[in-house]
Amino acid sequence: MQEKGKGKVVRAFGNLIQVEFEGSIRQGEMAAVKLGNLLLKGEIIEIAGKIAKVQVFEDTRDIQLGTQVEFHDNLLEAELGPGLLTAILDGLQNPLEKVADAVGLFLQRGIYLPPLDRTKHWDFQPLAKEGDILERGDSLGFTMEGRFHHQIMIPFSLFGEYKLTWVIKPGSYTIETVVAKGVDDKGSEMSFTMMQKWPVKIPLIHGERAKATKMMDTGERIIDTQFPILKGGSFCAPGPFGAGKTVLQHHLSKYAAVDIVIFVACGERAGEVVEVLRTFPHLIDPHTNDSLMQRTVIICNTSSMPVASREASIYMGTTIAEYYRQMGLDVLLLADSTSRWAQAMREMSGRLEEIPGEEAFPAYLASRIASFYERSGFICLKEGKTGSLTIGGTVSPAGGNFEEPVTQATLSVVGAFLALSRARSDARRYPAIDPRISWSKYVDNVSAELQKQLETLPHKAEEIPQEWGDMVRGASKILFQGDEIGKRMEVVGEEGVTIQDMIIYLKSELYEFCYLQQNAFDKEDCYCPLPRQIPLFLLVNKVFKMPFYFDNHDTARAFFLDLQNDIKNVNFMPFKSERYDKALKQIDEKLAQAVQGVVRV
Repeated sequence: MQEKGKGKVVRAFGNLIQVEFEGSIRQGEMAAVKLGNLLLKGEIIEIAGKIAKVQVFEDTRDIQLGTQVEFHDNLLEAELGPGLLTAILDGLQNPLEKVADAVGLFLQRGIYLPPLDRTKHWDFQPLAKEGDILERGDSLGFTMEGRFHHQIMIPFSLFGEYKLTWVIKPGSYTIETVVAKGVDDKGSEMSFTMMQKWPVKIPLIHGERAKATKMMDTGERIIDTQFPILKGGSFCAPGPFGAGKTVLQHHLSKYAAVDIVIFVACGERAGEVVEVLRTFPHLIDPHTNDSLMQRTVIICNTSSMPVASREASIYMGTTIAEYYRQMGLDVLLLADSTSRWAQAMREMSGRLEEIPGEEAFPAYLASRIASFYERSGFICLKEGKTGSLTIGGTVSPAGGNFEEPVTQATLSVVGAFLALSRARSDARRYPAIDPRISWSKYVDNVSAELQKQLETLPHKAEEIPQEWGDMVRGASKILFQGDEIGKRMEVVGEEGVTIQDMIIYLKSELYEFCYLQQNAFDKEDCYCPLPRQIPLFLLVNKVFKMPFYFDNHDTARAFFLDLQNDIKNVNFMPFKSERYDKALKQIDEKLAQAVQGVVRV
């Protein structure tokens, strides 16, 4: 970084310091506080006259009146290039494994290492040739990063067109090797390497935004059926502590049908982060049978780290995700949790003495959250390629109160709301997503895609009397009706409701028990892909539509309990095995007998 200005500390409040400066600076510019041989990174967040307020990303002990501060002409940037996958980084993109090798397990202040390995050689295969006219985001060539074609692109920070004057031959090179040269329309020459930089707080996007239509298969029946998520969409998963938010994100990291996963642990407890670091390298990606880390980038900012780094980690993860999206890949960004990011904003706002909003959060809380989720999207690139960035964040409202400001600000901008319930978690109904208060705006978007899959199944026309979206809404209606009847039964007992109401209640229980719940410890049931979900949902929907006749409540309950066990056992059987097909046939026979009035339990 080239030194631009300098100043000295005149006041300090936590990790917020006030610096009297000389020269010209700008908001968002990086600063370095000099403590002997240490340089502590910081960011200018406010300028008033000749006083700059700088938030320091490190512990600020030993900073004194008159401590020297250097300013630099760059913003907080991310290094982008081959080598990001499998990396474990902090909010400033420090490679934590290399830092641990350099200083030991206890991290020290002022240690900054390059996130990308300068010595590793990558096999570069040029695609562009001398004389080509390219612009930002166009590919010069590629190198293999794991199983992905990592595109080496014209830096996004360069605008205008560049005519290539020289392209390197295929070979093995480091990321700092010049692989091409070009001139702009003014005749200025520019050299291109395999790496580039981009400010993390500015959205990285080049191409045309398009409406997201492709479904992101997660293997969770309650998500894919009731509350689907689109590639390029956004969702949030609020819930009280211990309801399973982090476990849900771990499941999505492993099973979501995407190319790249960026996992941002923003203010999480150190124990949870350590669990992620220990387990991810040993998990197998079910889509490729490779290690899950081969498609993952982990950014760690635990609750014991300075609060200023929480904001940096969120933006750092988003920028890396956008970079891979621009290559035409489907990327999933998981932020755990945005509540702690908002708490960091509240703390910084208090130190800046800003006028507080609701519950002392800053007045700009909603706009910051909106700008974060709006960086998701489905992008149309050149040559018919597309890329998507799906953003999902967890929210940890105090006491599970969804009326608090962070949850409410998030609800207004996301496309799906997966509300986790303490009551369902305590009842061991996993995943603990409450279908009565959750929602998704994407049900109709995925209906057409799933309808095509329905048409490929060997079924009779009468087995699918409705469109997929209508069947999902019908299932939701059964759930709400069953919930109301269940509350009545708590007051008047089972005999206080009619036999028809009792049947509706039992249908809702069957849907909950056999379809919405999954066993994460069972090899077959932990991951349920769409080809397996669709026939199972059609079976449950068939039960919804069938007219049952029972003499009394006990007979009805006994029949549905037996039916629940039969369908649940099918979930634990290998898909399309002989046992699986035989069990489905027996269930069909049992349903046919029940409709005819012959009930055997």
